[in-house]
Amino acid sequence: MFSVRVKMATISNSLSLKHGISLWCPQSSSLNRSAKPCIIGSNRFRRTYVVSSSSFANENREYVIIGGGNAAGYAARTFVENGMADGRLCIVTKEPFAPYERPALTKAYLFPLDKKPARLPGFHTCVGSGGERQTPDWYKEKGIEMLYEDPVTGHDIEKQTLRTSSGKLLKYGSLIIATGCEASRFPEKLGGNLPGVYYMRNVLDADSLVSALEKAKKVVIVGGGYIGMEVAAAAVGWKIDTTIIFPENHLLPRLFTSSLAQRYEDLYQENGVKFMKGVTIKNLEAGPDGRVAAVKLENGSTIKADMIIVGIGAKPAIGPFDKLDLNTTVGGIQVDGLFRTSIPGIFAVGDVAAFPLKMYNRIARVEHVDHARRSAQHCVMALLTAQTHTYDYLPYFYSRVFEYEGSPRKVWWQFFGDNVGETVEIGKFDPKIATFWIDSGKLKGVLVESGNPEEFQLLPKLAKSQPHVDKAKLQSASSVEEALRIARAALQVEAAV
Repeated sequence: MFSVRVKMATISNSLSLKHGISLWCPQSSSLNRSAKPCIIGSNRFRRTYVVSSSSFANENREYVIIGGGNAAGYAARTFVENGMADGRLCIVTKEPFAPYERPALTKAYLFPLDKKPARLPGFHTCVGSGGERQTPDWYKEKGIEMLYEDPVTGHDIEKQTLRTSSGKLLKYGSLIIATGCEASRFPEKLGGNLPGVYYMRNVLDADSLVSALEKAKKVVIVGGGYIGMEVAAAAVGWKIDTTIIFPENHLLPRLFTSSLAQRYEDLYQENGVKFMKGVTIKNLEAGPDGRVAAVKLENGSTIKADMIIVGIGAKPAIGPFDKLDLNTTVGGIQVDGLFRTSIPGIFAVGDVAAFPLKMYNRIARVEHVDHARRSAQHCVMALLTAQTHTYDYLPYFYSRVFEYEGSPRKVWWQFFGDNVGETVEIGKFDPKIATFWIDSGKLKGVLVESGNPEEFQLLPKLAKSQPHVDKAKLQSASSVEEALRIARAALQVEAAV
C-alpha cells in the first residue's frame, strides 16, 4: 500500500509550504545539498524577434509572461519601470485574477470571517514588498495585455509560438515562464479526490477551504510542513477540532531541529491542536454520502473528519514546456544565473526554475515569495538592460501565524542561510528563541522567533557574511538579545579584517 511516508518522498520533492516556501536540493536533511552548477548554452535554435502592435491586433507579442503569481506581477512592474510594457507585454494566466501575493492564502485569507480576513484586491502584487497595488485596471493603464483563465497548452519552440486552451496563438520574441508549482496530491485510488479533501494553491482553493471551515467540526491536516502549520493555526481561530498527521518525528524537519520543533508543537497543543507523528496513511475513507469521513492509518486506527486538508508539498508546474532542459535532481526548468534556459529567448523564474545558488555553489529550486520577486526582477533587468551580473540569492524562509484578533500569542519567525553543522539554541520561547547553525566555526544560518525589526535586519547580514563565532561564548548567552550581540560583534570583527 501507499503511505504518506512514500508520498512525501516520491510525490513531492519540495519542502511543504503551500506558497511555496521551500528550498529543494537533493539528499541530506539540511538545506545544503550538493548539485553541481551548470552552464546554460545552446545554439539549437536561432532566436528571432517579433514586434507587436500596441493594439495586439495580430498574434505577435514582443514579450510574453506565463503565470499569474508573484513572479509575474513583479516581472510586469519591472517591464513598466523600464518603459517596455505598453503595447509590448502580454501575461497569460489560468486564473481569473491579476497576479497576487500568494502567502496571504494560508495566513490572513483563512482568518475567521469576524476577524478581518484578507481578500482581493487587498493583496495584489506588489503590496507585499511595499509597492503599488497592481489591480486589473493597473495593467490596462500600463498597456499590458492580460489573458485570464486561458492557460497555455502547447508550445512550438522553433516557431516561438504558444497555443492557449481557447485556441489563441501567440508568437513571442521573448518568453518568461513563471508557472510556479502545483500541489502534490494523494492518488485518486487512495481517496485523494473525494469531496471534502482540500488542497491549497490559489484563491479558488482558499475560497473552497473557507466555505468548508465555516461548517466543519473536525478537520484533519495531512503534512507537518508550512501548509500544515499555517492552516492548523487558522483552524484554531475557527474553534475547530484539529489534528495534524505526518510521518516524520517532528514538525518541519527540513528546517527545524527537534528541540525547536518541540517548542512550536507545545504551543499548538496549548491551542488545542492534536498531533499524530510518525504515522502513515493507508487511505482516505468516504461516508455514506460519498464525502470524506475518515483517515485510515496503516496501524489500523481510524481518525474521523468532516474535512481533510492535504499539504504534502508541491511540484514544478512544467506544463507544455517539457521539451526544455529539465533538472532531474531538484526538479524544474534548468536556467543559468540570468534565468536563461538552454533555448535563446526563453527564461524561467520563481518556483519553477532550477538555478545556480551562487553562494553555496550548487543548483537549487526555491519555493518562496522572496525568490519569486527577486528572480523575476533580475531576469527582466537582464533581458532589457546591459545587466550581466548573475543572481546571488540568500535562502530566506519565514512564517506568521496566530495573527488574527483575539489570539493570545502571535508567531513570527525568520530564517536566513543554510541549516548545516551544529546548532546552538538560545531563549525560552517566551516569546523569543533563536537557533544558530555553525559549521567549521562559521555561522551558516540563523532563525529568530519574535524578533524586533533591528534583530530581523541583522539576520541576512550574518548569514551572508558567515562570520567565525565562538560557539562556547554563544552557548553561554543568557538571552536571545545577548546571543545576537555576540554574533554582531563577530560580524564586526570579520568586517575589520
